[in-house]
Amino acid sequence: MSLLYNIVDRVYIARIPEVGTAALGAVGLCFPLIVIITAFSNLFGSGGAPLFSIESGKNDQKKAERIMNTSYSMVCVCAVILMVIGFLFARPLLSLFGASADAMVYAYPYMMIYLIGTLPSMVATGMNPFINAQGYSTVGMLSVTIGAVANLLLDPLFIFVFGFGVQGAAIATVISQTLSAVFVLYFLTRKSELKVRFVRKDEISECAGYAKNIVSLGTAGFIMQLTNSLVTICCNNVLSVTGGDIYISVMTIVSSVRQLVETPIYAMNEGTSPILSYNYGARRPARVRKAMCVMSAMILGYTAVMWSVIVLAPHALIGIFSSDAVLTADAVPALKQYFAAFIFMDLQYIGQTVFKSLNKKKQAIFFSLLRKVFIVVPLTYLMPYVLHMGTDGVFLAEPVSNVIGGSLCFITMLILVLPELKRMEQQK
Repeated sequence: MSLLYNIVDRVYIARIPEVGTAALGAVGLCFPLIVIITAFSNLFGSGGAPLFSIESGKNDQKKAERIMNTSYSMVCVCAVILMVIGFLFARPLLSLFGASADAMVYAYPYMMIYLIGTLPSMVATGMNPFINAQGYSTVGMLSVTIGAVANLLLDPLFIFVFGFGVQGAAIATVISQTLSAVFVLYFLTRKSELKVRFVRKDEISECAGYAKNIVSLGTAGFIMQLTNSLVTICCNNVLSVTGGDIYISVMTIVSSVRQLVETPIYAMNEGTSPILSYNYGARRPARVRKAMCVMSAMILGYTAVMWSVIVLAPHALIGIFSSDAVLTADAVPALKQYFAAFIFMDLQYIGQTVFKSLNKKKQAIFFSLLRKVFIVVPLTYLMPYVLHMGTDGVFLAEPVSNVIGGSLCFITMLILVLPELKRMEQQK
C-alpha cells in the first residue's frame, strides 16, 4: 500500500494528455530526493524499532519507551532541517540529477510541493515500525492504507478534474501523507501500551546514548537507501548522455517496476525484524533460526513468481505506467536486463535484515556500501563507456552487482550468525 504513494502518481502523470511521457521522466528525476527523505525517516524508525523490541524482550519497558521517544524527536527535527534544505537547493539538486531545461518545468514544481509534506511523510514512515513492534501489525497496516487509498482517490481529482497536472499529484501526496501521520500519532499517543512524546530537556543527556545506538543501527538501512538514490543519480546522468531524455523515462519505469517487486520483500523483512530482535533479546535461538528460515522461504518463493512475470509478461508491467509504444519498445529489453539476476538480491535483503535485527552494525553497514558504492556505481560508468555497451551497460550493472554483493552478504551472515545461535543454545 505504501508503494501506491509514488507509483500511483506516476501511473496518472504518464497519462496526462500530450505531456505524459516527458512529465513521467521529469518526476522520475525527483525520485532520488524522495528516497533521501525516506532514508532519513527509516534511519530513526528502522534503527530504533529493533532496539525497542530487544528491550521489550528483556521486559525493560522504561528503556523501550525512551528509545521510541528519542526516535520520534529525531524524526521531527530532521524533517524540518531537510525541508529547509530542499526549499533552498531543489533546483541545483535536480540539475545535478540530470534534469534538462524541459524536464525542470515539471520536476521543480512537483518537488517544491512535495517538500511541504516532509514532516508528515517522515512521521508516518519513521514511527510506523513502533506500532508493529508493539504487536499491533493490523493497526500499522491500516495507517499506511489510509494514506495510500486517499492518494489513489485524490490523484485523479487534483490532476484531471481540477486541472493541476503534475502539481496536483504532489498536492494529493502531501494530503495523503498528512492523514497517515495524524493516524500514527493518534495511536501512539492515545491507544498504544507505550506512548510516544518528545524528549524533555532533563532527558536529553540520557537519550543521547540511545540516539547514538539508534543512528548506528539504522545506518545500514540508511546507507542502502541513500546508495539507491546515488545509483539512480548516476544512472540518469549516464542515460541522459547515452540515450537522451527518453531513457530517463525508461529508467523511471524500470525503477517503478522495481518498487512494485521490492516493496513486498521489504514488508516481509520488516515483518520479520521485530520477531528476530525480540527473540534474540529473550535468548531464544531456536525461534530466531525459525524466523530466518520462514523469511527466506517467503522471499525466495515470492521473487521466483515475480521474476517469471517479468521474463514472460514484461509488457503487462510496463503497461501499468505507460501506453507509449516508443517508450515500451525501449523499456522491455531494459527491464529484462535489469532483473536478470534479481533473485540474488534476495540474499542481500535476508542478510541485511538479520544483521540489522541482531544489532550487528558493522556487517550491516559494510554490505550496504559494498554492493551499491563499490560495485554498482563503478560498473554504471565502466560498462557503458569503457566496454562501449551504451544504455545496455547501465541496466546490466545491476544484475552483476546482485550476484557478487548478494552472495557475499548471505554467506557472511550464515558464517557469523549460525554459530552464535548454537553457542547461545548450549549456554541455556
